[in-house]
Amino acid sequence: MQSGTAREAIGRILKPRSVAVFGASEDKGKFGGRILHYLMKHGFEGRILPINPNRSAVNGIPCFADIKDVPGPIDVAILAVPQDRVVTSLQGCAASGVGAAIIVTTGFAEANEEGARVQDEFVALSRASGMRLVGPNCMGLINPNHNLALSSSLVLDVPKLQRGRIGLISQSGALMVAMYNRAEDAGLGFSACVSLGNQCDLEICDFFDYLIGDPETSVICMYIEGLKDGRRFRSLAEQARTAGKPVLVVKTGRTEAGVKAARSHTASLAGAYEAFEAVCRDCGVVSLDDPDGMLLLADMLVRFGPPRGDGIGVFSPSGGGAGIGVDRVSEAGLRLAELSPSTRAKLATLLLPPQADNPIDLGGRLAPDVPGTAAKIIDVLAGDPDVGASLIMLTTTPRYEAASAEIADAFVAAGKPFVLAVMPGSAADGVRRVLWDARCPFVDRVDDAVRVLEGYMSLTSGSGAARPPARPAGLPGAAAELRGPLLEHEVKDLLRAYGVPVAREELCASADAAVAAAEAIGYPVAMKVVARDLIHKSDIGGVRLDLVSAQDVRAAWEGIVASVGQKAPGCAFQGCLVSEMVKWQDELIVGVKRDDQFGPMVLVGFGGVTVELDPDTAIMPAPVDPAGAERLLRRLRRFSLLDGYRGRRKADLGSLADAVARVSWLACDHGERIVELDINPLVIRADNGRPVAVDARAAVVDP
Repeated sequence: MQSGTAREAIGRILKPRSVAVFGASEDKGKFGGRILHYLMKHGFEGRILPINPNRSAVNGIPCFADIKDVPGPIDVAILAVPQDRVVTSLQGCAASGVGAAIIVTTGFAEANEEGARVQDEFVALSRASGMRLVGPNCMGLINPNHNLALSSSLVLDVPKLQRGRIGLISQSGALMVAMYNRAEDAGLGFSACVSLGNQCDLEICDFFDYLIGDPETSVICMYIEGLKDGRRFRSLAEQARTAGKPVLVVKTGRTEAGVKAARSHTASLAGAYEAFEAVCRDCGVVSLDDPDGMLLLADMLVRFGPPRGDGIGVFSPSGGGAGIGVDRVSEAGLRLAELSPSTRAKLATLLLPPQADNPIDLGGRLAPDVPGTAAKIIDVLAGDPDVGASLIMLTTTPRYEAASAEIADAFVAAGKPFVLAVMPGSAADGVRRVLWDARCPFVDRVDDAVRVLEGYMSLTSGSGAARPPARPAGLPGAAAELRGPLLEHEVKDLLRAYGVPVAREELCASADAAVAAAEAIGYPVAMKVVARDLIHKSDIGGVRLDLVSAQDVRAAWEGIVASVGQKAPGCAFQGCLVSEMVKWQDELIVGVKRDDQFGPMVLVGFGGVTVELDPDTAIMPAPVDPAGAERLLRRLRRFSLLDGYRGRRKADLGSLADAVARVSWLACDHGERIVELDINPLVIRADNGRPVAVDARAAVVDP
């Protein structure tokens, strides 16, 4: 069994006192040679232990023919050896008590079945010996704060490792070193960079857990291809939020369909990536689509901490630059700061009346271009209480380099967050050098600036520990025993038990019983076929609406029986549901889906038969409380239809949110049993705006 926790093992890996390098040589054209070179070049202070049976010394360091010959403890061994030597090398490491091995070699589970078999072999060795593994198929790791470069990548051929407070975990080795290089060019520093490869032992959540507790890390960045344990990721994300450490992720698979065989609307609308994104949103994790944007946002968070307000101030030496900045801020859904009367009055002593507000056009100065004027204006703008961050659109301007330095120094001195976009091309190369020397962050594209501001402001309300949702009153004390498949009326009985409003109806086995039910419910009524094998009842003529008399009911019964017999002769016909005809103004879908990674997810959206033609849906991890359900509803594009658009009756939002919350608890209470559940439609009554479930179905697996 492995000794110690994963966090303890990772601490030993990232801050080793001794490192053994398999395949070490003087030849920097070989992996082992470059790894040894970078360890020495960047001043690793621990013991460096070259392993090579053909050398007695490498670069003046004594070399060992076999790992078993090394005296004293060995914290980490890094293996960049041929595939057929990996297992024997690991066996030697395990026998020598090596704490952890980093396997750079490729050709294992990512390659073919034989590679997977060999990988399983050394995983078993790890489990038996307690030696932890990173990789295989990885690019190693970098810890600049401890002068540790355990990688063969050429991006490490720099004078000095950039120290910092950004922790980076990547499932792609090539992408990790690419991000490291981009950050190096931008002057961004890391507390740790880790490439995981196949994650045969230590995986992304192990390193995530470590960085949450690492005092040298302020912001955690991750490139994710897939998670081994989605629920653990979610739990760790909550821990990071409680610890005040922002988490930023870029994940591949944004365009995956998720569930290939869509057995319900919910399954087809809530795919795998959508579930991941919903979990991130719920836990305060910022999901981005670009590694550069992730690193730029991380640097902003390291420099300024989390946002303390959501108002954006826009500043430019040019009216055109200011106008573009305002448009882009608005188009991104960000809020332009509203300057106070006091701020505007101060600006009016420095700027012409049209420019004495947000956005600031420096070209509208009252006085000539005198050094110090820009700094005064910036001090006033940044000092306004509604300005949480500023967007600077740096165009050309007289005294370009000197004026740019003044602008940069003033925003840095103001102490409030800002993003600076250098808009010209090579004409601004001198300005870029000035900004670099002033340690002022900048980007070259307006898109990058806006992307960073979007991510930054998304954290406005995401700090602190989240309170778990409270269980609504009146729910069943214990989950009912379910055996699938469930018929529509059985699903509705379950909904009723959870306090979800359901239309009045009765299951009937004959035309006479249907007439009696219709008269008890009150005309008009609807009639729907009940059969375990039918999903889309209307497609086979199994639905009749607006029945206003006993004659209508009998004719509808006969028509449904005939149509089902003709179009679905093999179905198990069990009768018809006679239901009240609800006068409604909006059709919604409310559903749940069990995600393989994260468990139950609740979905809301505008529904009906066109739900898949024009999807307008939003999802969230279950369970939710009514407040969370209302936030979910407000994310719908057409939410204004529920909120009294153009004089329409407002939906009873409190009752609707309560119904969504109850459905989410139903899903959680039945754990792995309910795979999917749809209420489609859940209609909003025209007379009182309250919700009522009209149709429902569920996919249930037996225990």
